[in-house]
Amino acid sequence: MKRFIGGDQSRAVAIWLFACAALVFAMVVVGGVTRLTGSGLSITEWKPIMGALPPMNPTDWNEAFEKYRAIPQYAQVNAGMSMGEFQGIFWWEWAHRLLGRLIGAVFFLPFVVFLLLRKIPRRLIARCAVLLALGGLQGFIGWWMVSSGLSERVDVAPERLATHLGLALLIFMGLIWTGLEAWNGEAHSRAPQGWSRGAAVLLGAVFVQCLLGGLVAGAKAGFVYTDWPMMNGAVLAPVDWGKGALAFLHDQALVQFNHRIWAYALLAGSTVYAVQAWRWRLAEGLGVSAFVVAGVLWLQALLGVVTLVHAVPLWLGALHQAGAVLVLTAATVNLWLVRRSQARLFTSGPRSRGL
Repeated sequence: MKRFIGGDQSRAVAIWLFACAALVFAMVVVGGVTRLTGSGLSITEWKPIMGALPPMNPTDWNEAFEKYRAIPQYAQVNAGMSMGEFQGIFWWEWAHRLLGRLIGAVFFLPFVVFLLLRKIPRRLIARCAVLLALGGLQGFIGWWMVSSGLSERVDVAPERLATHLGLALLIFMGLIWTGLEAWNGEAHSRAPQGWSRGAAVLLGAVFVQCLLGGLVAGAKAGFVYTDWPMMNGAVLAPVDWGKGALAFLHDQALVQFNHRIWAYALLAGSTVYAVQAWRWRLAEGLGVSAFVVAGVLWLQALLGVVTLVHAVPLWLGALHQAGAVLVLTAATVNLWLVRRSQARLFTSGPRSRGL
């Protein structure tokens, strides 16, 4: 692709933002493993500062275990768990929280330094401040999610898990976008609105699919309906409509059905988008970008089916969650490229005319 024309760049700031994005990517994957191993409720308190230290001696471990044994998950799911088994789930949740603290430090400290050195492009300072605020909010959302499983439930509420995941992905997209802006400088032209809207709709649809996946994970629906393309031999397994609107958040059959149907629509839409991008000779590189998005979506769908029919083993579940972030990355970069394209965007017609 031709190099974008623009000033107001900072490659150092861009590298810092991309590094933060990589850490958020790791955070999402570790969060998925934490969920799949049932570790998320093993730490029953939220201590942003002192919680950075794990139990340091047998007395501390016994105290942490006693607090876990006081919640419904232990009584109804893990009764009789040994100290060694408890430590196994504790370390996953502790690592998840520690990684969150690390991301906060890796973002906040360089942000202050770059501000003092006046290295951040002026137009990006507010965006970075918003990302910092969202990171702080994510800590509160994380505890809000965990607290839903400490008194009446044996797991966290699916809608809170999806909210926690969604905010992490929004932060991730913001880091990628802002990093691209810092690397390339300010844009001086924009693509026609039709293609820009199409790329934005595609990105939005990918994000919605990630949220639907969060609901499937929260409801543990992937462990229940493990055949494909049917659901226990039916197009839609029986739904408990007595839950009302909450069925769309909590019912295992409905949340998995919605995730499947949205995936089919997304695959069809991304394929049409890619073919049209190729036919209309979009600006150099944009056709490739469109096919990358469609390609990773098809691979992610295939991985999803394999994960499902194998009843979500840990490694496949983690790989599927990582794949979702990679799809979101491709869709984010695609939209950014479309909005920043300055080379030819259209020819006189599609390739089918023989051009």
